Amino acid sequence: MSKMRHPSIEPLGAALDDLVHGLGIREKLQEYDAVVYWEQAVGVQIAKMTTATRITQGTLFVQVKTSTWRNELTLRKKEIIAKLNTFVGADIVKDIRFH
Repeated sequence: MSKMRHPSIEPLGAALDDLVHGLGIREKLQEYDAVVYWEQAVGVQIAKMTTATRITQGTLFVQVKTSTWRNELTLRKKEIIAKLNTFVGADIVKDIRFH
């Protein structure tokens, strides 16, 4: 009995990466990650007062419970964008709109 070898077998992670690249959805998945990682990037205190709702063309939309928090977060926007992009691993978030 001979063993069959499959020379084209590759690790699952590499296969998924090829699939994502082939489908052209890598950026959409990274945009989704920006919404998912919102709480981790901003911390528990800010996350309690906010909800990242969606991202469109590099702009993340975030609902904020009070105008005081909205003003504070607007002042910290650049810092938050940098943290989110670090979590995502790419320069995906260009702007944040707090409402």
